[in-house]
Amino acid sequence: MARTFSPKVVTGNALIEGDVVYQTADDGWTRDLAHAEVLSDEAQANLRLLMAEGQPEVIVGAYLADVTPGTDGPVPTHFREGFRRTGPSNYFHGKQAEIG
Repeated sequence: MARTFSPKVVTGNALIEGDVVYQTADDGWTRDLAHAEVLSDEAQANLRLLMAEGQPEVIVGAYLADVTPGTDGPVPTHFREGFRRTGPSNYFHGKQAEIG
């Protein structure tokens, strides 16, 4: 029996800064998961991933990450994705500097 396709976003890391980025519906990239394009069709998701992989001057390590719809945009379903979007694991670097 075939697995049901769950919603996904295309993610990877910005080549120069190394920040986690998400593909947007207008073929751009955002650092905010709330603005990511949520893909609910497997064929479309694979095409969008191929598009991302074709931009080695912009992004590295592109892959599809599972998400679920939330009130403020997509929410990661795996702890790894939640961890990635908060930035480095120690304070006062990157995105976490604003928290400290």
